[in-house]
Amino acid sequence: MFPLRDTIPSLRFPAVTLGLIVVNAFVFLFELGNTRGLDAVFYQWGIVPCSFTGTCPARLRMLGHPNYLTLLSSMFLHGGWMHIIGNMWSLWIFGDNVEDRMGRVGFLCFYLLSGLAAGALHIAFNSSSRVPTVGASGAIAGVMGAYLLLFPYARVVTLVPIFIFLQTIELPAVAFLGFWFLTNLLSGVGSLTAHAPAGGVAWWAHIGGFLVGVLWAFPLRRQEVRDRQRYYNDYYDRW
Repeated sequence: MFPLRDTIPSLRFPAVTLGLIVVNAFVFLFELGNTRGLDAVFYQWGIVPCSFTGTCPARLRMLGHPNYLTLLSSMFLHGGWMHIIGNMWSLWIFGDNVEDRMGRVGFLCFYLLSGLAAGALHIAFNSSSRVPTVGASGAIAGVMGAYLLLFPYARVVTLVPIFIFLQTIELPAVAFLGFWFLTNLLSGVGSLTAHAPAGGVAWWAHIGGFLVGVLWAFPLRRQEVRDRQRYYNDYYDRW
């Protein structure tokens, strides 16, 4: 399933969301113009889990790891065109509404914290991996988790393959994001029993970011419910 758009317009210009997309795009262009090769960039600025746990071979320890700055820098690196396009598209769809609710400064802090937590959880569940991890998907997973809690009745226009055809359907945000999280959780649990070295999709980064998003948005959701209940109580009291 691929999300095309949601059905809730933003109330104001999503400056932080757009700014994050622009920064990611500029960093990606820097990657493409780098003369040392992507592997060198990823090993220097991506998250290499074994470097944080002291299990890397000597040749990787020479890179100067653990570099805790990579928990931040890795969030702005991407492995290819499809990687960055998919991530930035999801950020654009879900980020503007979450930014509306959290405010610009709050949203930026939340986004970065989600990415940091996602990187930390990835290290915890892939402690011996020598594969550098890059991408904004952990932070964006946080945005999706917050969206699920703050806009449970929204609908997501989704492109769905049905046999050999592509069909657009509107799915409740709860169904779309719930399915997304469930598939990541099952894949993450499955990766724990895999005998191959950790690599590919950072399932636990997605899980960690998503859970941070839910927890961060929970007080906002509770306050909205209280405000709505207070409004209805005042309304009925007047009548």
